[in-house]
Amino acid sequence: MLFNSLQFLLFFIVITLSYFSLKWQGRWILLLVASCYFYMVLKPEYILILFLTIVIDYIAGIWIEKTTGSSRRWLLILSLISNLGILAFFKYLGFFTENVSWFFETIHMPELANQVMSLGNRLFVKVLHVFGESGVSSFKDPKSILPVGLSFHTFQAMSYTIEVYRGNQKAERHFGIYALYVMFYPQLVAGPIERPQNVLWQFHKTFPYDAENVKAGLMQMAFGLFKKLVIADRLAILVDHAYGHPAEQNGLTLLAATFFYTIQIYCDFSGYSDVAIGSARVMGFTLMENFRTPYIAQSVSEFWRRWHISLSTWFRDYLYIPLGGNRKGEVRQYLNMMIVFLASGLWHGANWTYVIWGGLNGVYQILAVLRDKLLARLGLLPVPPQKVTSPVHDTQARKSPVRVVFNVLFTFVLIMLTWVFFRARTLSDALLILQRIATLSPTERIDSPLNTTEMWFSIFLIGFLLVKEYFYLYIPTRNTLRFAVLFVLITFVTYLFGVFSSNQFIYFQF
Repeated sequence: MLFNSLQFLLFFIVITLSYFSLKWQGRWILLLVASCYFYMVLKPEYILILFLTIVIDYIAGIWIEKTTGSSRRWLLILSLISNLGILAFFKYLGFFTENVSWFFETIHMPELANQVMSLGNRLFVKVLHVFGESGVSSFKDPKSILPVGLSFHTFQAMSYTIEVYRGNQKAERHFGIYALYVMFYPQLVAGPIERPQNVLWQFHKTFPYDAENVKAGLMQMAFGLFKKLVIADRLAILVDHAYGHPAEQNGLTLLAATFFYTIQIYCDFSGYSDVAIGSARVMGFTLMENFRTPYIAQSVSEFWRRWHISLSTWFRDYLYIPLGGNRKGEVRQYLNMMIVFLASGLWHGANWTYVIWGGLNGVYQILAVLRDKLLARLGLLPVPPQKVTSPVHDTQARKSPVRVVFNVLFTFVLIMLTWVFFRARTLSDALLILQRIATLSPTERIDSPLNTTEMWFSIFLIGFLLVKEYFYLYIPTRNTLRFAVLFVLITFVTYLFGVFSSNQFIYFQF
């Protein structure tokens, strides 16, 4: 079910009103049934995969808590292998098989290459037949759809068993509550990727109706849909046009499309997070913040502390630190950084474009560390700014405005270049786009399906968004009359200027 649909609006109203009319026992049952329905609207058969991971990790959590010695570690490993195995099969089997086959082709072993491809196809087709995909002939078949949100709920399930193993979370005995932790409909498909100690206890509470939570949640949902429908989906018109056939576009068009995509993906994904967090807040639940004005970051490292926070912190806590972090020497630190960002790229998709996107961000991080160490040795590293109380400009204290602007723009350009690989369909497309941008001519004109008025309106929307981000402007909700006026205004503007083409959120594919 898409958040940007009338179906979801009706679903949300019915479930929320029913939720507040029930006691605790009825509430968790209602939310679990609603979450199952929410997921099954997208692909009914694949709820069996979700149920399988829930059963595995529910049992594993209890066993890990009861067991002592090295057996606990093996139980954790078994749980992680089960989760990653399901993810790897559905998301990476085709990618792995095609690359192994290509390797055998390269070393002139075509028969072995064909056998690898044939074996992979047969295995994939047989498993998908279990889920009713009778028309699938190979993992290249467009009908062989990746279970929606698989990467997200796999990582959330893994965080549960890891935290139980570490002793930070007691094993959940209530099967229904644990299932709800994995399937909670606001964040089921695309996060935020929650930790059990942040969320599980909330499902055991009965939250009373709170008008302030309802107003704040509804406003966050409204602005999230505004970002998605009015900004992201409008910018997508030019982005899809340019990136769909990059060989037919000039450098200026591709540059404009890349800039638009940089804003589009932020509005699309942060818009989803706003709807998820807001809809949960209406019912009294608190989900973690997933974005914190990332495009005012003054470095790539700061960008990743502000962008997709739930995933960034997941990789930090469950991969980077266990690998040794920065505690085992410089070379090991750089290696750990690259492993994390390459894994992050692969998590986003089974394509070399995502791997290179992650690798570029890893290179940025390593170069930043090397730069800081060189400047420190030369005595040129600026004194770190003192911490201030401002939630926005803590990294900008004691810095000149010129330097702040330069750092923000430079970081923005670096990140924008990486998005080329993230958006391009193939590696060759990405390289072509970068080559066209690097050699663009001043005489070129933007070839856009948007007319002049729509282009200027799009630029105005981007400017409005960036100003709101930089000054960290909140939409007030305390005053009921002011809330009502602003809520109706945002809703009306979204209805009037929104692009209602039923575009799914970008991160649904992950």
